[in-house]
Amino acid sequence: MTPEREQICIIGSGNWGSAIATVVGRNSAHLGNGVVNMWVYEENVTLPDNTSAKLSEVINTRHENVKYLPGVKLPSNVRAVPDLKEACKGATLLIFVLPHQFLPKLLPTIRANVHETRCRGVSLIKGLDFDTKTKLPVLISKSIEEAMGGGFRCGVLMGANIADEVAKEHMCESTLACEFGDDGLNEKTRQLFDEPPNFRVTRIRDVSGAEACGALKNVVALGAGFVDGLGLGGNTKAALLRVGLLEMARFCATFFEGVNQSTFLESCGMADLITTCYGGRNRRCAEAFAKLQGDAKLQVHGANACEKLWSEIEKKMLNGQKLQGTLAAKEVYVLLESKQLLGSFPLFSSIYEISFKGKP
Repeated sequence: MTPEREQICIIGSGNWGSAIATVVGRNSAHLGNGVVNMWVYEENVTLPDNTSAKLSEVINTRHENVKYLPGVKLPSNVRAVPDLKEACKGATLLIFVLPHQFLPKLLPTIRANVHETRCRGVSLIKGLDFDTKTKLPVLISKSIEEAMGGGFRCGVLMGANIADEVAKEHMCESTLACEFGDDGLNEKTRQLFDEPPNFRVTRIRDVSGAEACGALKNVVALGAGFVDGLGLGGNTKAALLRVGLLEMARFCATFFEGVNQSTFLESCGMADLITTCYGGRNRRCAEAFAKLQGDAKLQVHGANACEKLWSEIEKKMLNGQKLQGTLAAKEVYVLLESKQLLGSFPLFSSIYEISFKGKP
């Protein structure tokens, strides 16, 4: 019996979305699935000859995301689609890779157009939602499942994966956490991401632990950037990583059920924490923040001034991409404060206070 072909749709086309499209595109072609749709938020981009063109058209003609992943060729079977309805029509696998604050308004359209019975999802989003009533953290994968309805299941892909390095085929590992109810489907999903020897993917069942690690490590990365910005060196950063991993594990044990301690030793845990604290946008922007705050003439205090400074840094350094660590730091702090747990998470608390209260 011939296996059913996958209809894959990548929701998002930023730096990480385009990078994972290189892997999924090649694997999809190899496995006989054909075209991979990549939903693109349409915008005009300036080309090297100073002409302007729509981003989707540039991707489909040049096979390159010139704005968010310049210099890297995308597989020819990756098709940029600016119309969300068209992009996800009949999809059997959705790959979510965009800032999570944009998801709610997209999910109704996605739900109405995917395959009615065969669709599942994998989230690459590194963040957390929070219940407006209980104020408790909610996994984004669970929010997606609830919004999609009909028994839709969503796993996560998390790991030490700097997007540019993945796109350039540098060797790295990643963790697929999923449970789609069928071992064959779980393995089929893993194979769509696994591309040895350069992109090695292992599978675990602990979706909660893997996803929470992916969000919380961005908070710790802000602290790593502060260390770098102040020139405090490797010893200080090593101490920060140790305490950061402990607080990540404590947070998971406090707010999520069934988290496996071994998850913290997977690529989605310790490895992702390390690479994010030595590279990645959150560390880089936090380093810039610390350097500016270290200049008495430029130093700012108070929530509004700090918010403005982060916004300026983001705009200057990220070329349209968004910081996730600052948002996660705020949400985690509000949660811990509401539960009177700030004293149990001194690192998370201090990172927030430096970021948004101007604490020296």
